Amino acid sequence: NPMNETADLQWYALYTKSRHEKFIDSELQKRRIQTFLPLRSIKRRWSDRTVTIQEPLFKSYIFVKTNFVNAWDVLKTKGAVKFVSAGARPVAIRGMVIQSLQSAIQNNIALDPFPYLNQGDRVFVKSGIFKGVEGYILRKDDKRCRLVISIDAMMASVSVEVDSCLVEKV
Repeated sequence: NPMNETADLQWYALYTKSRHEKFIDSELQKRRIQTFLPLRSIKRRWSDRTVTIQEPLFKSYIFVKTNFVNAWDVLKTKGAVKFVSAGARPVAIRGMVIQSLQSAIQNNIALDPFPYLNQGDRVFVKSGIFKGVEGYILRKDDKRCRLVISIDAMMASVSVEVDSCLVEKV
């Protein structure tokens, strides 16, 4: 029983060579393969003018809706590197995540890339009363993270709760 070409279509993240996202997007669309390339508008200033350009929200990534039958075809595209995988198996991205991103972009909601932070990451605080202080993430949730700030000279540490948006990975 040959696999139906539309069976098991799921969203996957395709890692691309730098600055190949738009090219791959148009190539795959020509082949009737569903893609999603979230773009954001940013202003670039040159000495004589300021222009607004569209750049990928996730640099070197494009989302592709495909299955294992068509996956090899996708990978043959010039500039395609690999699917984001766990071991040898590409990791599917929930449709709800893609729909949320598509909806945000259609409604002109400003999205900015944000560093993916994990417990144990060394971070520094960008603003607020702890601006410039470095620490390690002890615990985090969507809105807040608990940092451990060590004062080496005193061989002492304190733990503090700050908004996740205030920290940046070192």
